[in-house]
Amino acid sequence: MKTYSANGSNTTIRERLGLRPIINVSGTMTALGASIIVPEAISAMAEIASQWVEMDDLQRAASTVVARLTGGEAGFITACCASGITMAIAGAMTGTNLLAIERLPDDTEGLKSEVIVQLGHIVNYGAPIDQSIRLAGAKTIPAGTVSVTQDYHVRDAIRDRTAAGLYVVAHHTVQYGMLSLEEFCEICHAKDVPVIVDAASEYDLRGFLARGADIVIYSGHKFLSGPTSGIVTGRKDLVRAAYLQNRGVARAMKVGKESIAGTMAALEAWEKRDHAGIRQREEAALNLWKAALQGIAGIGAEIIPDPTANPLDRLQVFVRPESRFSAAGLASALAAGSPPIIVRNHEVERGHFFLDPCNLHPGEAEIVAERLRAVLTASERPADALKEARKVSSGALRWPD
Repeated sequence: MKTYSANGSNTTIRERLGLRPIINVSGTMTALGASIIVPEAISAMAEIASQWVEMDDLQRAASTVVARLTGGEAGFITACCASGITMAIAGAMTGTNLLAIERLPDDTEGLKSEVIVQLGHIVNYGAPIDQSIRLAGAKTIPAGTVSVTQDYHVRDAIRDRTAAGLYVVAHHTVQYGMLSLEEFCEICHAKDVPVIVDAASEYDLRGFLARGADIVIYSGHKFLSGPTSGIVTGRKDLVRAAYLQNRGVARAMKVGKESIAGTMAALEAWEKRDHAGIRQREEAALNLWKAALQGIAGIGAEIIPDPTANPLDRLQVFVRPESRFSAAGLASALAAGSPPIIVRNHEVERGHFFLDPCNLHPGEAEIVAERLRAVLTASERPADALKEARKVSSGALRWPD
């Protein structure tokens, strides 16, 4: 959207800041700005921005909205899901003991301070999930192996110092051989251990509490399309204890009034959203892209469901040597083009990547189809067309240069 800046120039904010106008077919990725915020959230953020509010009262209002949408007894908004995990774990450790809250994370004397996580759930979502546990002053206790967790792995890991069990729902986790949420909850609850669920990228706002979780943490800025934020919901005593961490370790994770109001508005917009219409537009984009790739040597494409059962599909693009590209090379060529197209590339070493249709502006699906065909049917290939997928951290180390 074009807007007039203070000096009267008719430019976008990206142009004024020197940022590339990317097309995101990667997904609701924090590194790309998380999501396209819905108008209702933008309006609420703008409306409250100039107002003074009593933050605890604003969070009480948020609790009512969160509880209604999720089925929890109470809830609140925090900075992001990572902070929500830390706060929920810290709350399970301290309860409402205000002195214990101030003593975290270094002094855990007299507190339960161990958190059980299935080994296949100890993922990295831009930072290692066990760091969110350590920030609370707790210790991660892995259960099972990376390929299988048995009931006794969790049961025998529970000790008198166990504060909580953490269950992760994400495409990053090992998708086989792990205990189900119901099994995990049954084992933990038998020994009075609460279960915290990281459901950052999940559509289902009610199912995890209904299946036995005590606290569930959602992203406010992924599929909900609100501002960057996290939503903590569940048992009132545990939610209260988590919220009180704002007086301790979560002070560095505090959320502004704008994000609280925007997330509340995004939640309420979710109730009224035309989910069927959105699904149809996403399916149309997927079919367009699949058709654009048909008949190109060395390229295959298949529409596949979301691995955590969200109601969405993605296009898996298989890149074979006959295309004169590797998957990593094709992903790079698309990202280097005009406009840059950023694909979901976390599995390129396996010879494929994904196209995600849930973050498109009008007209962008057609641009992606055109760019795919243009890059793949060009007579010449870029120098790194066949590059191998490698983990390289040097770019991060150059920031801000």
